[in-house]
Amino acid sequence: MRIETSDKPAILNPRRQLIAGTIGHSVEFFDFLAYSYLAVYFATSFFPSSESSGLVPLLSAFGVFAVGFLARPLAGLFIGLFADRYGRRRALSLTISLMAGGSLLVAVCPTYSQIGVAAPIILTVARILQGLSAGGEYTTAGAFIVESAPDGRRGFYSSFMFVASGMGKLACLAFITAFVALIGEDAMRDYGWRIPFAVGALAAVVAWYIRRGTQETLGTTVSDDGAAPVSRNPLNALQRYPRQSLIVFAIATGMGVGQYFWATYLTTYFQIQNGASATTAMTVGIITLILYTIAQPVAGLISDRYGRKPCMYVFGIGTIIVTPFLLSITSSNFAVLLCIQLVGLLLLSFCTSITSAVMVENFPPHVRVSGLGFPYSLSVAIFGGTVPLVATALANSGYSQYFPWYIVATAVVTLVGAISVPETFRSDISGEES
Repeated sequence: MRIETSDKPAILNPRRQLIAGTIGHSVEFFDFLAYSYLAVYFATSFFPSSESSGLVPLLSAFGVFAVGFLARPLAGLFIGLFADRYGRRRALSLTISLMAGGSLLVAVCPTYSQIGVAAPIILTVARILQGLSAGGEYTTAGAFIVESAPDGRRGFYSSFMFVASGMGKLACLAFITAFVALIGEDAMRDYGWRIPFAVGALAAVVAWYIRRGTQETLGTTVSDDGAAPVSRNPLNALQRYPRQSLIVFAIATGMGVGQYFWATYLTTYFQIQNGASATTAMTVGIITLILYTIAQPVAGLISDRYGRKPCMYVFGIGTIIVTPFLLSITSSNFAVLLCIQLVGLLLLSFCTSITSAVMVENFPPHVRVSGLGFPYSLSVAIFGGTVPLVATALANSGYSQYFPWYIVATAVVTLVGAISVPETFRSDISGEES
């Protein structure tokens, strides 16, 4: 078998790489998070109502939302291995294709009244496809963008992973808010909820085309079949780098819960707990997400100058201190809700902006995506993906006052990870050992 050796490629146009990675990741987030924002409209179309509680259909819908996250660890493991063997570009083409298929399936899925129990089953299959996509997307795209970064700018480039997700969320929220205003709440519950999923599927096809023009960032020893000499054992990276894997899991715990609460579920939480209207909650979400997105590069630049660990300390300690107070406020006033979400998101930005950089800097190239993919995706699946389910279940049972302490506990886990991780902002990530 012929073997050719090639060093890590010189990135000819880092900015183009960044733009392509950002656009693709934005579309992924639009598609994946549309489910969370639209659940209040389509829940009763797939799950029968209960006389005892009107929250049962919503609870069931968020149960399917969580199923999508349960598929993520499997994807993190095997798509990560694929990315380490065959390159980041091929893996990113695979993830965007899976997301397009899942979104299209939700858009055309018949309701419970039309085909009975098959409807929630099809919905679950669609979420599994989206979960497989998301499980491989974040870590692969993160490695792709950070590996494309010039020296001394990895934190800044890393921050664009959440600029991308912020853009996806903003586009999703803005589209849904405008569409609800255009056709009304009744029409939205009847058929309108399908349109954002169809739009997302189409956008994913466009993103797939854009990603085809990017440059591969993985320097490999290449064989005839185009594969790098990476172990076929999907657990190889976990076995070789157990400490790094545990640190990734810990950092992702509080970050994942924070991301899916402060930046996603809080829109629904304000409606259930604070009695805010859907329009008010979504408008607050749009404004704060704009500021959150702007904050990402700022925090990334701070980490490039002062290090990754101080930024993670700001997130961990700040979240532990302010969360119980912020979520004890029950006002539905627009300005109050704006302040609550903004404080939570600004603290979160100090962690989300650099998570990709921290994870990439702790693994060598040919086990990088598989090494961080599984622990990150497992943590997000267990903690981040279950945020809507946990919050809604506690509210349905009358124990919503305990939910803030769940957020605090996960922030403590991330703080422990931040204390344990070595400072890597000046490290060399091109070699085989990290």
